[in-house]
Amino acid sequence: MEAKFIKSAIEKRKIAQADMHIPPIAWTMFAVFLIVALLGAIFFDGRISDTVLGAWVVVWMFIAIYLMFAIKVASQWDKAVVLRLGKFQGLKGPGFFWIVPIVDAVTTWIDHRVNVTPFSAEKTLTKDTVPVDVDAVLFWVVWDAEKAALEVADYNSAIAWAAQTALRDIIGRMMLADILIGRSSIDAELQRIIDERTTPWGVTVNSVEIRDIVIPQDLEDAMSRQAQAERERQARVILGESEKQIADSFSEASKAYIDNPTALHLRAMNMLFEGLKEKGALVIVPSSAVDTMNLGGLSGMIAMGQNNAPKKD
Repeated sequence: MEAKFIKSAIEKRKIAQADMHIPPIAWTMFAVFLIVALLGAIFFDGRISDTVLGAWVVVWMFIAIYLMFAIKVASQWDKAVVLRLGKFQGLKGPGFFWIVPIVDAVTTWIDHRVNVTPFSAEKTLTKDTVPVDVDAVLFWVVWDAEKAALEVADYNSAIAWAAQTALRDIIGRMMLADILIGRSSIDAELQRIIDERTTPWGVTVNSVEIRDIVIPQDLEDAMSRQAQAERERQARVILGESEKQIADSFSEASKAYIDNPTALHLRAMNMLFEGLKEKGALVIVPSSAVDTMNLGGLSGMIAMGQNNAPKKD
C-alpha cells in the first residue's frame, strides 16, 4: 500500500510536468505561423516559382516549430531547471522565458509550494515487541530548486521513503506506552531526523503530524480491562477514604455526648421518631444501644401506644 501510494504520487507529478512542456501560447504561435505559411502558399501559388514557394513554406514552418519548442511558461510557484548540452544552465521562471531548442532542455519543474506526503509504518515492533500501525503526514517545501534537481534523482519518493524509515526507527526505540502518550515528542523527533536527511536535497520539513496509532485488538481489549480495573480500584479507595472520614466525624460527635446523657437521650428519641414516622417502618436497634441510651422504656411505651390506639373501621 505504501509503495503504491508513492508510485501514484510520482506518476501524478510526471503527468503534471509533461503537461507543462508545451504551453498553450506556444501552440497558439505554432498555429498562427502555420496558417501564415498555408495562406501565403495559396496566395503566391502560380505567381512565383515553386522553389521560392517551397522556401516560403519551409521558413514559416521552421519559425512555427522553433517557437513551439522555444517558448516556455512557468507558473508562479514553479522553477524550471534548464540544462544546456547536459550541463546546468540555470533556473527559469516564474512566467515567460525562452530556451534554445535541441541545445537546451527543461528537465525538471520544481514546485515551491508546501507539499503534503502521507506515510505510514505497518506492523512495526516497538521496544517492548508490540506490533503497531502508525499513520503520519509530512509537510515540506523545496527551498533550493538547484539542489532538489541535481542532488537527488527523485526528491518526492526520496522524501517519502526517508520519512517512513525514520518513523520505523523511532517506533523501534520506544515503548508502547510512550508512543501512545507522547505524540508531540514523536512529531518533533521525526521532524528533526527527516529535516537532517532532506536538507542536502534543498528540502526543509515544516512539520510532521501523527494521524493514528493502531494496536492489536487483543491488546486493546486487555488495556481496556486494565483501565476498568484501575477505575474500580480508585473507586474502592475513594469509598474507603469516605468511610474513614465518616468514622472520624462520628468520633468527634461522640465527644459531645459522652458527658451529656440527656443530649444523647434526645438524639435517640429523634432517631426513633425519624424511623417510625413512615407507615409500616421497622427499626432495628442493637441491644447495646438500648442499654446505653435507655431506649428500652421508650420503645415499650411507643409499642404500647400503638396497640392501645383506637382502630378505624
